Amino acid sequence: MNVKAGSNLIFRSLRPCYTHAPLSLRSSYRGHRQSASQPPKHAKRAERTGFSPAATSKYDWIGPPDRLSNLRPIIYHIPENETPQERKLRRLRQETEDWNHEFWANQNFTFSKEKEEYVRSQLSAKGLSERDDDGRKRTLSSEEMAVFYKHFLDKNITRHASYNREWYRRNFTITLLMAKVALHNTWRTLTG
Repeated sequence: MNVKAGSNLIFRSLRPCYTHAPLSLRSSYRGHRQSASQPPKHAKRAERTGFSPAATSKYDWIGPPDRLSNLRPIIYHIPENETPQERKLRRLRQETEDWNHEFWANQNFTFSKEKEEYVRSQLSAKGLSERDDDGRKRTLSSEEMAVFYKHFLDKNITRHASYNREWYRRNFTITLLMAKVALHNTWRTLTG
């Protein structure tokens, strides 16, 4: 299979099967794959994503890291005979992914903006411009930046703590639902 670097999507499933495909997600937005028998409920999301896996695909698709959140978007596989528990699990996973993406996109944007303002203010306090004589962007030493990093973390400690609490709560719920789905599928397989 020909695979071009930088334009790969990884198929992921609960089965230990990983392959590559020469396709890419082109946007930071999430999309959903619909089964062939269903009309696309999330056409707007898939349109923003610029990609929707074939209806015959049986795997979750993982794209390249998003430029804002640095998280990899996932397009979840929707099985033909999806049970209500499986649907609940898939939706919770998608909601958690979207929530996580939104948090980190906002956090990274805020961090970058405040970092630029800090660097600018420190350079102007030293009487320096943003660029040197050769046109290169000036930077601060790691000791000077450590002051900013500590201040940023101290200022956002409650936000990070509430994010962590919510992240653990969501993951615990997802893990319980995955266990229920796995037990249900095992029981269904054993009983025929």
